[in-house]
Amino acid sequence: MTRQDENKPLPIIAITSGEPAGIGPDIILSALMTQSFAARLVILADPILLQARAKQLGLVPNWEIIQSADQAVTHQKGTISILPIELATPSEVGQLNVANAPYVLKTLEVAGQGCLNGDFDAVVTPPVHKGVLCETGVHFSGHTEFFQALCHSEQVVMMLATDAMKVALVTTHLPLQQVSQAITDESLSLVINALNHDLKTKFGIASPKILVCGLNPHAGEDGHLGMEEIDVIIPTLDRLRNEGVDLIGPLPADTLFTPKYLDHADCALAMYHDQGLPVLKYSGFGNAVNITLGLPIIRTSVDHGTAIDLAGTGTANDGSLKVAIQHAINMANNAKKHS
Repeated sequence: MTRQDENKPLPIIAITSGEPAGIGPDIILSALMTQSFAARLVILADPILLQARAKQLGLVPNWEIIQSADQAVTHQKGTISILPIELATPSEVGQLNVANAPYVLKTLEVAGQGCLNGDFDAVVTPPVHKGVLCETGVHFSGHTEFFQALCHSEQVVMMLATDAMKVALVTTHLPLQQVSQAITDESLSLVINALNHDLKTKFGIASPKILVCGLNPHAGEDGHLGMEEIDVIIPTLDRLRNEGVDLIGPLPADTLFTPKYLDHADCALAMYHDQGLPVLKYSGFGNAVNITLGLPIIRTSVDHGTAIDLAGTGTANDGSLKVAIQHAINMANNAKKHS
């Protein structure tokens, strides 16, 4: 294993360790032990945590403890490169401990700030436990909002992707009764412009074609089933089309997610969380990736939670993490082409 030619450096990808009592350490070890990646992978974690979990899982990695991102070398399966961040207290498998919440937040901060500083080209995040983090008195609503605040980004867009489709959201974790009020000309414009920009710069799609869901059944049925399409969505889409964005819709969500439309578009935009994500997760759960767009950095994540009950058992599925890592690598390479 040698360092890359300095003229053609592979991207450096930071991988946080997630909730230490959950399956984050398990899937990191499993993924990196069984697959090589064309990148330099840096795990932000306490070495003692990963070494103990590897022993429990019966894995014997080649450990590399580094002190800075530029010391990372091309990943080969079986090798784990760790940039040490110390736990506050020893972690027990399957036992949540609020004392380690600052450790989890520290890994995210180091990863995000490292991307902003240019030390990393992307960050990949295994799952964290929001409840434990909130118990510290810090309001933590999710990775997306954490990185939005860290990067001072005006608008972020949540997207989930599989090999078959990409689904982005106008609104994310809102009660259903608040969704309609949150869909305005301004919010819809910000989301679509961020989505269109990142599909070009981070996915290498020259002219993205975006399908847009209506909010109401049958996209409002000409106002008979709701006025949001007529009052807000259609005028906003028309204006953005005139500005050069390739948009199709608003379309009824119950027919948009069919091959007739999906086979000829690059992404679908749903108005709310449970309008688009059930379709995507049904088609590819366990092998999907959660991507935050609208940031000045690249961030991908798994499509599942901490699965505390599976931690240390060797039964956790690493498929989504592998997809998240590969997407981060692809996006980092595309971003370099557009820089």
